[in-house]
Amino acid sequence: MKYLKNVFATTFIMLIIFSCSSKTSVEIEEEVQEEEEIVVVVDDTDFEPTDWTVDTHSKDADPNFDEVFDDTAVKRLDFVISEENWQNMLNDMTSIYGNFGSRGSSGSFSDVDPIFVPGEVFYQGKEWYKVGLRFKGNSSLKSSWQAGILKLSFKLDFDEYEDDYPQIKNQRFYGFKKLSLKNNYDDDSLLREKVATDVFRNAGMVASHTAFYTLYVDHGEGPKYFGLYTLVEEVDDTVLETQYSSDEGNLYKPDGDAATFANGSFDEDEYVKKNNEDEANFTDVQNLLTILNDGTRTSEPVTWRANLEKVFDTDVFLKYLAVNGIIQNWDTYGRMTHNYFLYNNPDTSKLTWIPWDNNESLQTGKQGGSLPLNFSGLNSSSWPLIGYLYQDDVYKAKYDAYLKEVIEGAFQETSIQALYTKYAALIEEYATSEVSGYTFLNSSSSFYSAVSTLKSHATSRKSAVASYFD
Repeated sequence: MKYLKNVFATTFIMLIIFSCSSKTSVEIEEEVQEEEEIVVVVDDTDFEPTDWTVDTHSKDADPNFDEVFDDTAVKRLDFVISEENWQNMLNDMTSIYGNFGSRGSSGSFSDVDPIFVPGEVFYQGKEWYKVGLRFKGNSSLKSSWQAGILKLSFKLDFDEYEDDYPQIKNQRFYGFKKLSLKNNYDDDSLLREKVATDVFRNAGMVASHTAFYTLYVDHGEGPKYFGLYTLVEEVDDTVLETQYSSDEGNLYKPDGDAATFANGSFDEDEYVKKNNEDEANFTDVQNLLTILNDGTRTSEPVTWRANLEKVFDTDVFLKYLAVNGIIQNWDTYGRMTHNYFLYNNPDTSKLTWIPWDNNESLQTGKQGGSLPLNFSGLNSSSWPLIGYLYQDDVYKAKYDAYLKEVIEGAFQETSIQALYTKYAALIEEYATSEVSGYTFLNSSSSFYSAVSTLKSHATSRKSAVASYFD
């Protein structure tokens, strides 16, 4: 039995990958095939899931955070993907982003996700069967691919293929249905995604759990070391289930002009629903946009705040602004129209902010850099969730209080430097042993230098907050 993916590749590639131990680069043969459909192979339907247990594989088990997201260890995952399906994944990537290793390729950013294929996942001697595996990301995925680096991020969905394999119905990985393996793109320390998310959580915000894993992939030539990854809990899976009383509220992952909440930008298509997709009701986000931009903001600020707080959890957002400003994450709201979730919390009927995708944090950043703590230079009408709230004296006072709370707590200088030391020692041997073609490091010294830079950054942020209040 086979699946057909309705994309047509104009150029396919054949990858010949040498042994990791030899640390040779990836060689590529280009083979042009016109109008070929990518066929995902789904076979071997009669297998028995002999490793299946309630605690490890069943939907009936509660998520085991201690097992999956252990801050004290670097654990190992192995993927086994058939040679044919691996080639299908590469062909699909070529159709989306152009030739592997070609920086000048015509492939562009895409709203199309790469294809899933079924593969086996092994962890500590146990097998998870016919797991849906695909590459994930956008700018980081394209950049890695066109740089000729196969250390690509992955999405895992453990029951993606349950219709084809009834044996794996509601398969879970210690209670988790979906997980992301992020490749720590553009981060020589390999720490930013982990530490930034820790800071949000330690500040009392809803955020994903994370942990370090090494990944080995066997796609027909034996297991190859793909490098050190950060495993990230999915918001539309266990984050909602475990950090809210209910997961039935609308979850949005905005992307595009509407994600700014600027006046007149409302567009249902850009408030991407991650659940309740069949319910064509976007009144919660539409109400937020309307109230946020209402004229009572300046004429009757008490009324404006009261109306805004009926639909939006302003306290959560202001704390997010404080954390995000201190850690300096440019690749999100205020600079970019993506990388956050909004959840309509059933307990409050308010949209609440959830941070996401923090690999670009803990640095000044690109695209004009991270916003200053006082948001100078920000066009308030273009980014009204920041600009309009900061211009309001009541909300500014709350924001200022959160800045003090975070710099004295979740991002206290010596504590965060100690965390860098702890995590760097934990991952050092795995980071510095990444191999050519599967790493973003130029050398092991790049890792040590990046960790040192992070520690200096913590000191500079303490000074930045002090200067803000002075």
